[in-house]
Formats: sequence, structure tokens, C-alpha cells
Amino acid sequence: MTDKKYFSQNSQIYNYVATCLFGLEKYVGEEIDALGYERTFTIDGRVGFRGDISAVARCNLWLRTAERLFINAGNFHAESFDELFEGTKAIGWEQWIGRDDSFPVKGHSVKSALYSIPDCQKIVKKAIVDRLSPRFGISYFEETGTKYQIEFFILKNEAYLMIDASGTALHKRGYRALSGEAPLRETLAAAVVKTSRPREDVLLWDPFCGSGTIAVEAALLMTNTAPGLNRSFAAERFESINPEIWSDAREEAAELIKRDSRFEVFASDIDREILEIARHNAEKAGVSNRIRIFELDARMVETGGRRGTIVCNPPYGERLGTAKDVHKLYHDIGTKWRHLDLWQKYILASDEEFEHFYGCRADKVRKLYNGMLKCGLYQYFKNGSRTRSKNKVGISER
Repeated sequence: MTDKKYFSQNSQIYNYVATCLFGLEKYVGEEIDALGYERTFTIDGRVGFRGDISAVARCNLWLRTAERLFINAGNFHAESFDELFEGTKAIGWEQWIGRDDSFPVKGHSVKSALYSIPDCQKIVKKAIVDRLSPRFGISYFEETGTKYQIEFFILKNEAYLMIDASGTALHKRGYRALSGEAPLRETLAAAVVKTSRPREDVLLWDPFCGSGTIAVEAALLMTNTAPGLNRSFAAERFESINPEIWSDAREEAAELIKRDSRFEVFASDIDREILEIARHNAEKAGVSNRIRIFELDARMVETGGRRGTIVCNPPYGERLGTAKDVHKLYHDIGTKWRHLDLWQKYILASDEEFEHFYGCRADKVRKLYNGMLKCGLYQYFKNGSRTRSKNKVGISER
């Protein structure tokens, strides 16, 4: 690869797509804005934007609430397999894929005429082969080189053909080799922490810390540490991307870490074994000096005269036992935490009757998903004593 191609590429503007869990589009968009890129669209689970080639590295490193970053190679209208084939073939795949490279295809189709995923996969694959064959003078591709995962997404007959620039999903930061049962996804934990508006002079406490995900994500955020700083990405192996883009992005990220932050996190749990996992994860993430990890029953939380915010994901289902056990726990913490002066609480729970058992109506509820599990982020801004009616209320944004 020549420097001339690098220079040409660096001056070019590309289209990108960041995918995310449903409900996190707002957070992803704000993170893209903060990096200085121009948003082009927002739909459920996806945010499109434009940027130069350095966005491949910077967004992979910095996006806290996105699941994957894709290079959007092209998009077009397709209601027939012929239109899908011709639209795919018209894309300049040779800019990325070499004669020895691997380019498997997968994808999704939503509310579109082309609903057969296996057929779409075959057509996209054949179209890319037909595009590349005359350019490399070969009819058969060994596909033994760098992997370029091609992903199509067809929504209402609009086809997006993309290259996965992340590889391993972005929620896998690299610090959580160990976790407890039903772990909270790192990207969702980061969104919950952001919603709580953490501040330097306010203690953030997770009294159901489990493997420590919320605490670690809070510490990474408040020290301005790029969540992807200690892992690798698929696009680092793309031959057409100058390696200096990655070294520059990592150098920038290292320089932006706020090492003098006074922010402190408490992470407690009643499970001694899970606390050891939390300590291991915090140390691996490089934020163990920001997090105080200790054993405590969540019903015993006290303010100690400090300003604070509780941010947590109480155990449920297999993490605790029967529904009766879960509901008793909600009742107990609702009773105890009502006396925590002016502390705010942000509680992520999958039980739509959480407010009833907690005994207090939330000031606001945001619908979120942990993978495919629908949850509500119940937000208590002030120390109210409003009891919850016994009528079931569904999760909604209020």
C-alpha cells in the first residue's frame, strides 16, 4: 500500500453506521457529536454519520454506548434481487478488499420485499465476486487473507451494504474476562451512568455491584478514559488504512485521560465471591484506584453525611431466586432508601411492577434493553414519599 493512497484516503469523507441497543440511540448520537462528526440519520438501533478515515479509529476507541461501528460502503433502493445485485456490484469494493482477502456476508431485512436472508446473502456475495473478478483477473477467491465482514441491512426496501470495522462487539472492552450470572452489558451500564449525570464532588454508589460493570464504566467515564483503549479492532488489519491513524488515535486518547479526577465510586454486594471478580475487573480496567469495593447488604446503605447518587441493577430471576424474593428485596430497599436525605437513585429493573413493590412512583422511567431483555430505568430525583398505587403501570417515558 502506498503513501499516495493513504493521503488520498485521508482527505476523503466516508459514511458510517454505529449500531446500538434499542433505547441508546440518543447517547450514541451525542458521543458522535462530541467527536466532531456529522450525523446523517437515526433509526431504531442505528445512527449514521459522516467523517474522514480517522473516524474508524477514534469512534471504535471512544463510543461508549455503541455495539459496533460499520463503514457504510453504499446504500440504494432494492425491491428485487436484480436491484440488490446491481446495487451491490456498483459499489467500489476493490478500495477495501484485496485478491486474497476474506469477505463473508451476513445481514438483516426489516419490513422489506427482500425478506429471505439466505437468498440475500448469496446475491450480495455473488455481486461482490462479479465486481472484483475482472479487477484482479481471477474467477475464484481463496479468501485466506484479512477478513472483511460484509453486512447488509435492508429497511423498507432501502439496502445498506457495510463493512464491520469493530470485529468483536464494542461492549466487550477487554476488562471483564470474569462476570457473574446475568451480567449487565457494558454499553448499557455506560448509558445508565450517563443518565445519572455523575459529578466530581458527588459519590456514585452501586450497592448491587456484581462483577463491577457500573462502577468501572463510571470510573472510565469520569476519568475520560476511552473504553476501547486496551483492545483491538477488525479495521486495524485493513491494508488500505494507514496504521498511523490508529497510533495517532491511541496517543490522543492517552493524553486526554483525566488523571487528577477526584471522582469516587463505591461498589458493594453481599456476595464475597463476586466482589473478588469486581476487584479483578476494576484492576484490569485500570480504575481500581477510583473504586472502593466492599461487602454490604444493600439495605444497609447510609449517606455518611455525603452527597451521593445510587446507580444500580438489582438482582432478578436466576440471580436471586423466586419472584417473591425479588419483590421483597424491592420493597426493602424502597423502604430503607427513602430516608437517604436528598440522594438520587437510578435503578435498572426488568419488572414492570417495580414501582409498586419499591413503594414509590419514579420521577421518570426510560425504556431500555439489556440485549433482548426489556428494562426500565427508574429515576428518582428527589426524596419523595409518594406511595405507588397497586395498579399495574407499564414502562413508559414520562
